[in-house]
Amino acid sequence: MNPKEIIQLIKSGESEILELKESFNKEAVQSISAFANTKGGTLLIGINASNEIVGTQIGDESIQNYMNQIKQATSPSIFPDIETILIDGKAIIIISVDEFPVKPISYKGRYYKRVQNSNHVLNLSEISNMHMQSLQLSWDAYEYPNGSLSDIDIIKVNTFIEEVNSSGRFYSEETVMDTMGKLKYFLNANKPSNAAMLLFAKEPLRQHIRVGRFKDDITIIDDRQISLSLFEAADETLKFIKTYLQVAYEFDGNIKRNEKWNYPIQAIKEIVLNAIVHRDYTATSDIQIKIYDDKITIFSPGKLYGDLTLEQLKRRDYQSSLRNKLVAEAFYLIGEIEKYGSGLLRVEKELESYPNLNFTFDEIANGMLATFEIVIEKSSVKSSVKSSVKSSVKIIEIMRSNKSVTIAQLSARLNISHRAIEKQISNLKKKNLIERIGPVNGGYWKVFDEK
Repeated sequence: MNPKEIIQLIKSGESEILELKESFNKEAVQSISAFANTKGGTLLIGINASNEIVGTQIGDESIQNYMNQIKQATSPSIFPDIETILIDGKAIIIISVDEFPVKPISYKGRYYKRVQNSNHVLNLSEISNMHMQSLQLSWDAYEYPNGSLSDIDIIKVNTFIEEVNSSGRFYSEETVMDTMGKLKYFLNANKPSNAAMLLFAKEPLRQHIRVGRFKDDITIIDDRQISLSLFEAADETLKFIKTYLQVAYEFDGNIKRNEKWNYPIQAIKEIVLNAIVHRDYTATSDIQIKIYDDKITIFSPGKLYGDLTLEQLKRRDYQSSLRNKLVAEAFYLIGEIEKYGSGLLRVEKELESYPNLNFTFDEIANGMLATFEIVIEKSSVKSSVKSSVKSSVKIIEIMRSNKSVTIAQLSARLNISHRAIEKQISNLKKKNLIERIGPVNGGYWKVFDEK
C-alpha cells in the first residue's frame, strides 16, 4: 500500500475489514484471528483513538517478534503479511490477513469473528456452524448416531420419491436405495443421515412444533404439540393454524364470490416452512407458533446462518445460506420451497392485498421471530375485510366523480392512512379496475368501465 491508500483507509474508519491500533498488543492479535474467521482484513499499527497518525517504534526485531506472537497465539497458526511504511516521517505497520479456508481459527483457545467494527466471541453452536460451513457441509448431512435403515419408514420414502419424480425438479428410475444414496439421505453402508431421520423416521425425532391459540399471553384456549416427521409436521401445523383463522367473502363484480382469509395463507405457509427448514436442530428449543386475536407469531430456534445479517435480510440483497442443506433440498425437490432465498419476497407479494396487516421478521435472543399483526382498531375480522372492500368501492366512486382526486384527499375523505390508500389503489390497478393517466401532478384517474 502507498501513503495515499493508507490515509484513505484511516479516513474510512474501522469496519469489518479494518482495525486501527496505536500499538501492537493482544487485542491486535485477537482482531487478526477475527479477520481470518470472517472475510480477512487489515490492521494498521500507529493510529491513535482519534484516527490520527502518531506512528510506532520499530526495532530490528519488531516485525519478526510480531510474527512470532501471532503464530504462537493462533491455532491453526496464522502467517499474515506484514510491512511498514513512512507517512510524514512516522512509521506505520500494516498487517494484512486473508480469510482462512478452513475455519475457525482460535486465539488462545477462544474463537472470534468480525462483526461490523468489533470482535464477537463465538459460542459452541457458532463454532460448529462455522466449521461445517467452511467445509461446505451441514449438520443434517452427517450420519445419524447409532442409526440404521430399520429406523426408516419405507412408505414415507416411497411417497417422497413419487412426489420428487412428479415435481419435475429431479427424476430417478433407479432403486429406492440408489436414489436415496444419490440424494445423500442414505450414506455409506446404508446408514441414515440426520436429514433422513428428520424426514422419514418411523419414530420421529423429538423436534417438536408447539402451536396454540391464545387469548392473551397467559390465557391459552387451545394448545398442541406436533411431533411428526417434517413433511407431516408441516401439514398438521398449517391445518391447526387454519382452524383458528377466519374467512370472509369479497365480490369484485363477477358472479363467483372470492374467499378472503384474515391472514394470507400462502405467506403463513412460507414462514412455517422457513421455520421448519432453517431451524437449528441441535438446539433444545421447539418451534413455537402463537395465534392471538390480532396477530400470529412464529418462533424458530437458531439465529441467522453464516454471514447473513438482519440488515441484508431486510434489504433482500443477500445470497441464501443453508444451515440444513438436505432438509432444504427435500422440500425443494417436492416443490414446496425455492432454494434461492426468495421466500420473504413471496411473503411480501402476498401481503400486497392485505393493507391492514403488518409483517416483521427479527432476530431475538436465541432464534428468529416472525410476526403477522393486524394494525387496525379493535374490530372483528369480518368487519375489517368488509371495511377494506367498502373503502375500495368508495375510492372508485370518488374517482368517477373527481378524476383528479389526490391520495391526500382520498385519505381525508375516507379517514384512512396514506399508506392504506396507496395499497388499495395498487390492488385496484392490479385488478384492472382503475388506471392512472399521466403524471402524479396534472394526470387523472380512469375507471375501468369508462369508455
